[in-house]
Amino acid sequence: MPFRNLFLLIAGAVGLASTPAFAQVTGNAETTAAHPVTFPREELPPDRVKETVSAYQDWLGKLEERDAVAGMATAVVVDDKVVFEHTLGYADAATREPVTPDTVFRLASLSKAFATAVTGVMVEDGKLGWDTKLADVLPFFKLKDAQASSQATVRDILGQRLGLPRNTYDNMLEGNISYEELVRKLDEVDMACGVGQCYGYQNVAFSLIGDVLYAQTGDFFYRLVDKRIFFPLGMKTASYGRDALESSKSWARPHRAAGRGSWVPFEPNETYYRVAPAAGVNASLHDMEQWLIAQMGGRPDVLPQSLLDVLHEPGVPTPVEMHSTPWRRARITDAHYALGWRVFEYGGETLIFHAGAVEGYRTMIGFFPKYHAGVVTMWNSAGPVPSGLMPMVLDSMLGLPHVDWADVEGAAPVAAAPAKARKAKGKKATPTTKKRKRAAQ
Repeated sequence: MPFRNLFLLIAGAVGLASTPAFAQVTGNAETTAAHPVTFPREELPPDRVKETVSAYQDWLGKLEERDAVAGMATAVVVDDKVVFEHTLGYADAATREPVTPDTVFRLASLSKAFATAVTGVMVEDGKLGWDTKLADVLPFFKLKDAQASSQATVRDILGQRLGLPRNTYDNMLEGNISYEELVRKLDEVDMACGVGQCYGYQNVAFSLIGDVLYAQTGDFFYRLVDKRIFFPLGMKTASYGRDALESSKSWARPHRAAGRGSWVPFEPNETYYRVAPAAGVNASLHDMEQWLIAQMGGRPDVLPQSLLDVLHEPGVPTPVEMHSTPWRRARITDAHYALGWRVFEYGGETLIFHAGAVEGYRTMIGFFPKYHAGVVTMWNSAGPVPSGLMPMVLDSMLGLPHVDWADVEGAAPVAAAPAKARKAKGKKATPTTKKRKRAAQ
């Protein structure tokens, strides 16, 4: 499969690089991660699952009526089975090519869980440990604090607790400075806290795991993921890089809104493909269904439960994640970052979750490990409406009171007049929302 510039990475986007500020670690994070707890298995009532799927289909119909996205693909998985699969809209609005379950989307920061999973497989193989020191493996690795440099581990970069300010150097990455140069400038950054002591979401520093794996295995990061994750899980259209995306038989172009119900495709942005472990994966809905099944324990031949317990164990606390949207304020009572995943206490149940966004793409995945029930959604435009659908599905699964978090059940909003038209009528045009390019949280 083709890759663009990945030979430069040795290592190797979604979360929005607007991930919030730091949260202090409380308790012994090393001890917690070293002694994971397996979630007890329970089944959701079959009637509730059926009602949830029926309701979700109705909500998606309302979303499609409003042309709220250019294109979208989503699935619900329960007990290792795909109980609902749906696509709508266009992979390319200009040619009217429809989205199908095999249409490939950029995953942005959903990519991080693939990086942590393949690292875990290499740990199981004895190639490295979660507490392998970066300085022992990467001669170029330095932080501004010499003691911190000697202490930082694989677990620290993958658990977003390296001690750097959030999204360090993402702005320079967007300014076309290479990953290789940026990771060699980490020693110029003032530390926000000691290593392991606070949360600071990263894309550049996170991607050091690609270099670590190359150093320890002699194989390129993306090849390891392909051999140990994509291939055995049957993720037939999954890949890394822009060239691979554009070589796919069907791939979702990113789109911009051009008036209500109108979308214009544009060229994918290269930026976050340069940090492949953090934001480089492309995959279809069929691929992500297999990934969701594996993450919920349905493929122990690839990802054993003992490894999943480590990947999903709550690490550094992220309380600010409880307040960023109405559904989070209402449903989430505790929040942590694990290894490439967020761990929420949602309506009294543990939810493993992550979101992603790069320019023209948004993605979400979440599941309840106790029930082996989850949802994955991908869309190729910047509209926020679909992000409210997932909590509606999660609420329904748990039997929580219904709330229209996506605002799709009321009357459709009236489309605003174009700015030029408002100016012509003597009214001041409102500024458009600033375009957000960064890799998602």
